[in-house]
Amino acid sequence: MLIKVGDARTTNIDLVLAGLLSSVAGALNAVGFLIAGSFTANMTGNISAFADLLAGGAFLIAFSFLGLVIAFIGGAGMVALAIQAGERRKLRSIYALAITAEAIILLLVSAAFVMSSPAEHETFLVIVLSFVMGLQNAVTTMISRARVRTTHVSGMATDIGIELAALAGDEMARRDATPKLWLHSLTLACFTVGGLCGALLFQFVGSWIFIIAATLLLLIAVPEALRAHRS
Repeated sequence: MLIKVGDARTTNIDLVLAGLLSSVAGALNAVGFLIAGSFTANMTGNISAFADLLAGGAFLIAFSFLGLVIAFIGGAGMVALAIQAGERRKLRSIYALAITAEAIILLLVSAAFVMSSPAEHETFLVIVLSFVMGLQNAVTTMISRARVRTTHVSGMATDIGIELAALAGDEMARRDATPKLWLHSLTLACFTVGGLCGALLFQFVGSWIFIIAATLLLLIAVPEALRAHRS
């Protein structure tokens, strides 16, 4: 799941990766909104909020939304550099190690917030979560050669519409569209379910939600990293 790259990946591998990581992304996105009123995976909304607030003269709040976009880009850019370096060195575990790094960041966040109220560090939290979302989306985009994007809901919804229209075409169009439709529909559904579960869990466990998410990521990534090293 986190070893094979591009055309070496099967549809089932992409489905499992999309389902698991989009669920985590949806949960973290929902928790970020509950704590700080900001969607850490929604760059379209953040750019729109930045523009609207800037036009209204609320400069400080406006630039806080721009900061989320910069953090997202920074996460994607940093992990892309790491992956490129790993691929040059033929390090097959580089994608698993990147997801492990995401888990470690979440564990550090949980350590900071278990000791205090998340409301005391809202700005820090949403910036880190935006960074993590950029990191995760870059990993899934690069390993699947852009077939899987775990935080890009607008793009997935657009693709679903295009693929539904393709089902009305000839046999070749339907054959090409069907696996993409399953992949994007599953990703969108898991992002939604992840958001629901994240919001509900946060009401009961609070900041421990970050430990739960990090544990899930470690269960996904560590066995893959070990398998890559053994092979």
